[in-house]
Amino acid sequence: MAKIMEIITQEFMVLLIAAMPLVELRGAIPIGVSLGMHPLHATLLGIIGSLIPVPFLLILIEPVFSYLKRTKLFYKFTERTIRRTLKNSEKIRKYSIVGLILFVAIPLPTTGIWSGCLAAILFNIPFRYAFPAIAVGATIAGVIMFLLSYVVMAI
Repeated sequence: MAKIMEIITQEFMVLLIAAMPLVELRGAIPIGVSLGMHPLHATLLGIIGSLIPVPFLLILIEPVFSYLKRTKLFYKFTERTIRRTLKNSEKIRKYSIVGLILFVAIPLPTTGIWSGCLAAILFNIPFRYAFPAIAVGATIAGVIMFLLSYVVMAI
């Protein structure tokens, strides 16, 4: 029973890490592998975990940011976040859905699910197009991280 709880806890940890901003699946997959999971198992959990917040983000980012921009405490934070996302996501403006897929797919800092959701909102990409594009991008990023984790594990 203890072994089962340990496995479930490790899987839950990978899902939770993948859902967190900044770390996302780029960090969750290597952590899962370091916990002894097979890279494919860690990758699937990472992709699923990273997609959990997407519908909520696509629905709630705009009203939350609108509210935060009206507060003295968070005005600078929201403006800086929006400016940084617009600067880093110029390809989305040019290529729309394909740009959003590529933006989420490249596993680099300041790209990923959370930034992709904000960019989708800022560029007025409807939910019905943004969610699948982000899911495809997350899957591509997961495959890239899987390959990197698999190579490192083989060494």
